[in-house]
Amino acid sequence: MIKENKNDKSTEQKILEAAKQVFMEKGIDGARMQDIADKAGINKALLHYYFRSKEKLFEMIFMEEARKFLPKVTSIMVSELTLFEKVEKFVAEYIDTLLQNPLLPIFILNEINRNPKEAIKKIFGNQRPPIDKVDELIAKLVKKGEIKPIKGYELMVNMVSLCIFPFLARPMVQWVTKTTDEEFLKLMELRKKTVVKFVLDSIKK
Repeated sequence: MIKENKNDKSTEQKILEAAKQVFMEKGIDGARMQDIADKAGINKALLHYYFRSKEKLFEMIFMEEARKFLPKVTSIMVSELTLFEKVEKFVAEYIDTLLQNPLLPIFILNEINRNPKEAIKKIFGNQRPPIDKVDELIAKLVKKGEIKPIKGYELMVNMVSLCIFPFLARPMVQWVTKTTDEEFLKLMELRKKTVVKFVLDSIKK
């Protein structure tokens, strides 16, 4: 019989870290509990002791990873920063998160494509991104003649797309640019400024 030491979280942490790697690489359909046990360096019985099913373990990992963006994005969009400052901070936060979790976009998109309604509900719950706040700010700036007309969702989609695509297409990007993993990460750091300039140039008058 397996005894649990409530003061020792190391085994559970190892399982969560291993599960994250396996799910990121294979998704829920491709992952097996044996894969996770092997990655964590434990036997399958101990894995099942901590987590009864692959589905429950996946949901825990998915919720933790998928919600890394929303609080940051929401706080930036509803802040008192200027629109240009919001764009700069949004892009920096987004790319920083992707640099720390490069497989995250594929992981989330795979799950959204596999189970759209449930995945979106898990990520956002009842809290939609504050597009209306962005629209209000844009409308004021357009009226003042400071920027070109653009919908809030278009601005958000443009920023997210420019941030996320290099990570989604990383093998192709590295092949085309002839960059190593280390060089790719450096390029993504530089991309924070590139994306901000591109977005702001597209809306400034």
